[in-house]
Amino acid sequence: MDDPSAAGPSSTAGTAGAPTGPLAGAEWPARAADLVEAVVTGVHDKVVRPLLLAARAVVFGVLVAAMLLVLSVLAAVAVVRLLDVYAFGNRVWASDLVVGGVFTAGGLALWSLRRRKGEEQG
Repeated sequence: MDDPSAAGPSSTAGTAGAPTGPLAGAEWPARAADLVEAVVTGVHDKVVRPLLLAARAVVFGVLVAAMLLVLSVLAAVAVVRLLDVYAFGNRVWASDLVVGGVFTAGGLALWSLRRRKGEEQG
């Protein structure tokens, strides 16, 4: 006699399909939409934004490096041309020698400042 199905259909028919708890009522679609928006915003702030900033840094870094390379080549050509015309009287070998010597001296200076693997600073 303690079987709930024996009590009859009238005791459980009204509450069988009705949701209870936090999903009760008509506000659950709004809550679900708010939850989805919160998750998407959190993912955007924690994942997408740092990736976007890193990608921008890489792109701008490559652009700056390319511009510096082009400008350095143009500056070297301009210095050789100026030395050739105004300093050495159309002797290009002398202009090339001066510019090459400056680049070599700069390279040797930078080479002497390098640190080898395993060397401590200081």
